[in-house]
Amino acid sequence: MQEIDEARLENDLGYRFEYLTNFMEFSAEDISAIHGSAESLAPIVPQLVDAVYDKLAQYDATWRHFVPRQHGYEGSIAQNVDSLKMDDEVIKFRKQHLGRYLVTLVTKPYDEKMVAYLDLVGAMHTPGMGSVGIEVPLVQMNALMGFVADAILSTILSLGLASDVQASTLRAFNKLLWLQNDLITRHYAKQAMPEASAG
Repeated sequence: MQEIDEARLENDLGYRFEYLTNFMEFSAEDISAIHGSAESLAPIVPQLVDAVYDKLAQYDATWRHFVPRQHGYEGSIAQNVDSLKMDDEVIKFRKQHLGRYLVTLVTKPYDEKMVAYLDLVGAMHTPGMGSVGIEVPLVQMNALMGFVADAILSTILSLGLASDVQASTLRAFNKLLWLQNDLITRHYAKQAMPEASAG
């Protein structure tokens, strides 16, 4: 039986990622399958991004998070959620970020830099990182990740890949998205700790 330092899981990102990848059996073969999908997936990233933002715009609970000033964005912003439009510059700015994220997943090596990047994706949606005025509730992040996961998996199913390649690609992305989900939720758990101890 392998011994795990559970306290270290909370404080050492590399150790946490290594544990998760070992437990989920996220292997070099999985990474190869993800990279192997780049030629098919990268060209349709704009359609995936549009689908995500069309979904976000359907709910005030998700659309409202684009009204406060975004980290790294210096342009004009909408006065309220009702005046925020899909062709506003801030939405174009955020779409570019999501597009780069999706391309990064299928093209970049899964090294320490990638692990830090995946972790930053979680941190930037909490007040601890990014914009202080933006705090996306975990329920909205879970909803978003569920939608993104389904969009990616349904896209893979539509590519007409050989059955063995399709199966390995689906399994690889499923593991990757669970890894990403953990690196999102861990930042919400960190936020909740002081409240839990105070109660």
